Amino acid sequence: MPQSRKTQISLIDTPYYHCVSRCVRRSFLCGEDKFTGQSYDHRRGWVEARLLFLSSVFAIDVCAYAVMSNHTHVVVCVDKDLADGWSMKEVVRRWHRLYQGTLLSQKYQKEEQLSISEMLSLEETVTIYRQRLYDISWLMRNLNEHIAREANKEDGCTGRFWEGRFKSQALLDESAVLACMAYVDLNPIRAKMETTPETSKHTSIQQRIHSLIKGAQPKKLMRFVGNHRQNMPKGIAYSLIDYCELVDCTGRCIREDKAGYIEQHHSPILTRLGLDSEQWLTLTTEFEQHFHTAVGSEHMLQQFKHHTDHQRIRGMAKARELLQHA
Repeated sequence: MPQSRKTQISLIDTPYYHCVSRCVRRSFLCGEDKFTGQSYDHRRGWVEARLLFLSSVFAIDVCAYAVMSNHTHVVVCVDKDLADGWSMKEVVRRWHRLYQGTLLSQKYQKEEQLSISEMLSLEETVTIYRQRLYDISWLMRNLNEHIAREANKEDGCTGRFWEGRFKSQALLDESAVLACMAYVDLNPIRAKMETTPETSKHTSIQQRIHSLIKGAQPKKLMRFVGNHRQNMPKGIAYSLIDYCELVDCTGRCIREDKAGYIEQHHSPILTRLGLDSEQWLTLTTEFEQHFHTAVGSEHMLQQFKHHTDHQRIRGMAKARELLQHA
């Protein structure tokens, strides 16, 4: 039985989540029809463009993504404090980038005079809009509904494009976040769709590498801000260069014709995380296989279980094995 979203998302424990949406027929809806030879690969670009647009509207940052032929992976970070700090005007402006709103919100945006009762009613509406603008379910709903409409329009049909609800996993600590991002970024390589991270189309790692070459970071993705320090800016607490090297090294290690291992001097970030090469490879190649609702150390999983009223959390033993030192 599907779990309610409130048992899968707990902002008290973490703002980071891994979301997966799968096409309803899992075949050629975003790839190539093996029977007719017709390519629908351009729809992967639709998903990527819409996702990055939504990151500029919601108080939710995109950390990593991979748009595959029949499913999409996204790692996001919810910034509730940012949404709470928006003015009423800013909330209405952002909401109207997605929806028409109400007659009162339209009048407010046009700076027309509102009565006291109208203003009170609008304040209640804006409270709802504000909550939705940092809600992962609303982000994924907007993404998936938009793509489904465009695909059905192109196919001249109606019906479902995506399977039921998207799957989400809470990423409870830094090791889980980094491992999940690498797992997502390496999806095309594991699926033998691409051979290198920099050529992996419709992925965050390709964007990051192309920007890194220019000495910059992608504006629409959450930034890497270096190691922990005082007055830490908002972002992922790692070096972007370290991360790109780590993903590249991991990608070479998971090839079928090479057992391989990650040398510590190639990936200093592993030492800081307290992970060895075998633990890292297991996490980045079998991430969804061992964990379900949440990912993190045993201690963090216990806390998440308590806050979300779960009786048990799948993956506790694997967390003890893989993340006990993290």
